[in-house]
Amino acid sequence: MVGSFLMGWFGVVFKEDISRISSQLAIGLSTGFLGSLTTFSGWNQKMLELSVEGQWVFVVLGYLLGLFLVAYSIIFGIETAKGVNWLYKRTNMNSSNSGTDCHWRVDSCKHHLIVILFLLLILASLWGMSIGLEVNEFSSGSPKAQLWLACIVGPFGVWIRWFLARLNGRGLGKSGLLKWVPFGTLIANVSAACIMAALATLKKAVNTETCDTVASGIQFGLLGCLSTVSTFIAEFHAMRGSKYPWRAYVYALCTTLISFILGTLIYSLPVWVENFN
Repeated sequence: MVGSFLMGWFGVVFKEDISRISSQLAIGLSTGFLGSLTTFSGWNQKMLELSVEGQWVFVVLGYLLGLFLVAYSIIFGIETAKGVNWLYKRTNMNSSNSGTDCHWRVDSCKHHLIVILFLLLILASLWGMSIGLEVNEFSSGSPKAQLWLACIVGPFGVWIRWFLARLNGRGLGKSGLLKWVPFGTLIANVSAACIMAALATLKKAVNTETCDTVASGIQFGLLGCLSTVSTFIAEFHAMRGSKYPWRAYVYALCTTLISFILGTLIYSLPVWVENFN
């Protein structure tokens, strides 16, 4: 809900203003930070676990209430951001500095190089810290070991999702069939949900401390960042406001049904057949 609310701010209302400073910054905040803050695969996995326990009422409510809450979270975020934006413009109407300061714009090769080097330095520092802490905690099998492993592999999930985002709006085949379907986001969410289910089954089958640490770290980091609710719900909101609002519900239904059915085949059937506890 928090990620969807903030997506309304930085991924919808203020996205254009942020892009004036740097289009990469806009992508980093929306696709990177907010996309990783929310996770569809974890949501789907919880519903799979409830279905194995036979709690189908909670499964249905989990999807319906979850979709309802995040849908209205982004609406609330958009409306509050519009109010803040209106208030800001009103208070700065007579100010000569109401526009974006050109000195903050990343619009030259020099500025891009400086920003890239600065961000690479931050990434290398965070990776170095995470690797060092993971080495110290890995043998203990504690939740901290899972956390630091997640920090190491998390960025790869973001990069894969960013790469898949290129498929959004292209459609299928040379004719571009179903261009309105964001296939990149759909593939990212469904594939992450399937791998999440596979790793959950693997943890039950192997049942060792090392396997649990590695699998949980990948689930929490790589798959948590690969799948996204905030981007998914932003696309849902945009479709609902278009000329064809039915597309939003078809997209949401396809995402949840495909993820749940494939996840059930991967996770639930081995649980039932092998009688894992």
